[in-house]
Amino acid sequence: MDKEPSGPSSPGSRSAGGFGVFGSAGPQYSKTELAGVPLTGMSPLSPYLNVDPRYLIQNTDEFILPTGANKTRGRFELAFFTIGGCCITGAVFGAVNGLRMGLSETRNMAWSKPRNVQILNMVTRQGATWANTLGSLALLYSAFGVIIEKARGAEDDLNTIAAGTLTGVLYKSPGGLRGAVRGGLVGLTLSGLYAFYNNWDHLKGSSPTRY
Repeated sequence: MDKEPSGPSSPGSRSAGGFGVFGSAGPQYSKTELAGVPLTGMSPLSPYLNVDPRYLIQNTDEFILPTGANKTRGRFELAFFTIGGCCITGAVFGAVNGLRMGLSETRNMAWSKPRNVQILNMVTRQGATWANTLGSLALLYSAFGVIIEKARGAEDDLNTIAAGTLTGVLYKSPGGLRGAVRGGLVGLTLSGLYAFYNNWDHLKGSSPTRY
């Protein structure tokens, strides 16, 4: 067989031959030729995916919302989460408080079955009491929030403050006028702090966080 003449190729030459795995490969360029080629204006294509990475950057929302839908969940949708979270939080706090009270009240007793039963009763009683209390407050707050939102036709921090104030007034109303006023002030303070916390990012200049 005839052999092709061998010899060093010139720097400016390109090889037109060569075979790839699945057929003939394209023209190959030397490093000297590619060294002077400017890359300005060329798309930074990935050598592995052959995809322009600029199309992978999402600067807009990735979710398609129905026409007229809000980007944040309403008070009615958050009511179930709020009530459930408050019940669980109250049960955990009450259980820990009941354990503390049980150990404190039975510290003079020896470790025996009566002491264990007394501590367990204290834990379950306190857990149920605190879960019922925080769950009732969350139910009143969510109900007032939904009613005020539907009545005003708007969703803002005024609904939060009004719902918190009415919740405190109604919850403490069995204690008389003084108790209702005290409960309203407590609800007004807590709901005002909550509204201020929700708008803290907006006050700093970034996007606000919703309830």
